Amino acid sequence: MDRLKDKVCLITGAASGFGREMTLLFAKEGAKVIAADYNEKILDMYRPEDGDITPVVCDVTNHEQVINTVNLARTKFGRLDVLCNNAGINNKKPYRTHEYPVEEWDQLYNVLVRGAFLVLRESLQLMLESGGGSVINTGSIGAFRATVGSTAYCSAKGAIRMMTTNAAAEYVKDNIRINSVCPGIFNTAILDGLQPDVLDALAAQVPMGKIGEPIDMAYLALFLASDESKYITGQNWLIDGGRSCM
Repeated sequence: MDRLKDKVCLITGAASGFGREMTLLFAKEGAKVIAADYNEKILDMYRPEDGDITPVVCDVTNHEQVINTVNLARTKFGRLDVLCNNAGINNKKPYRTHEYPVEEWDQLYNVLVRGAFLVLRESLQLMLESGGGSVINTGSIGAFRATVGSTAYCSAKGAIRMMTTNAAAEYVKDNIRINSVCPGIFNTAILDGLQPDVLDALAAQVPMGKIGEPIDMAYLALFLASDESKYITGQNWLIDGGRSCM
């Protein structure tokens, strides 16, 4: 259980969903994890038995807070080996493009694109000092296929897809690998409150016949964070139960 032994990892959006599963799995695999989230509940979420986890409150849209969070890795551990750039939000409800409220569009882009950029920007500087690292951005199947009513979300995740590919090309000579994980339909907070018949309908869209669990994505992120994937960079990994091939 040491695939990430002594690696220093920063995970954003660590209070729920994919981020929480990544945090617990990475710590189990020997990592020293800085678990960041805008929600203050992060401070009381993890226990010593969960592993070497340092919780911190960080709003990824706040540049100063992002700088302080990355500096925590610098001052406490002297390095950063892995970034899981995972914080995110979704549409409040579906909108056709001409009906999309501008303020909601701006909020979504502020978190998904600008926030991801800020975290990536500051983390890369520390990885350069550290001699390399692995970045895992959280993308989406929405970067590859349309979802009616989700123009803002899909286009923002499309930006993450190209941010991943472009940055990978820029830093490949610096021993920094940059990939993204792109989930399909998963059992996260976005599905909370949906009726069983709706959940059944969503599962029916997946060739495997079931909705993904956050731990499935965490295992893919673990592979990309580990040295097992040392020859992989610039890729956007779909994890969707086969939905994208139909």
